[in-house]
Amino acid sequence: MDLQLNGRRAIVTGGSRGIGLATARALAAEGARVALFARDAGALEAAAAALRAGGAPEVAAVAVDTTDDDAVRRGVAAVADRFGGVDVLVNAAARPASAGPPTDLASITDDAVRVELETKVLGYLRCARAVAPLMRAQGWGRIVNVSGLNARKSSSLVGSVRNVAVASMTAALAQELGPHGINVTVVHPGVTETERTPDAVAARAGSAGITGAEARAELDATTTIGRITTAAEVADVITFLCSPRSVAITGDAVAAGGGTPGVVHY
Repeated sequence: MDLQLNGRRAIVTGGSRGIGLATARALAAEGARVALFARDAGALEAAAAALRAGGAPEVAAVAVDTTDDDAVRRGVAAVADRFGGVDVLVNAAARPASAGPPTDLASITDDAVRVELETKVLGYLRCARAVAPLMRAQGWGRIVNVSGLNARKSSSLVGSVRNVAVASMTAALAQELGPHGINVTVVHPGVTETERTPDAVAARAGSAGITGAEARAELDATTTIGRITTAAEVADVITFLCSPRSVAITGDAVAAGGGTPGVVHY
């Protein structure tokens, strides 16, 4: 299937690693011109160099802290100036769930909640707000918000709240922007294989007093397919949603976590 992304202009936040970098790689493989947003300029340049070495047609590395609205607007303006516009926004700049605050009520502070909302919810909103006028003017665009399956679980109060908020925001944006040719969707990854996974497995093994193989088996048992998905596999789903071929999907949540055993979502 031709995803019709050749020559499209994309911004990927959180693009220096994990799902963000995997998505940038997948978009570039389809011929898209890609701008990476992240805070760490060194990591950004390394990611951009890796994409270029892999044959990406054009990659821009833009150091942007999405908690800063002025920085977001400057970054989007720089990309629009370089690429001549923006067609696609993938919001993936957020702290991983494993780095989140404590989950018990007594230990959760107001500031712990604020930092999660500031980064993931308001950060996504700032980026969408900056690109929307460009997409409206051209009558087409795609915004994909990477959230997480904590939106469907009660195991993490803060993780659930931030991810549900992203899903709700997605639906509201889809309703407003849909008449202008702009689709907005949210993707819920589960536990995903990234460069952080080996350390997470080792930490789990150490805290539980089990072997690394046992800790890994615990992770893999949480999915219907019998293993956790990779960042590249999640990126494939996101890339389709970034394409013109995804016009029938907007405002909705798409799970990309390998399935949850024993659960029905409808």
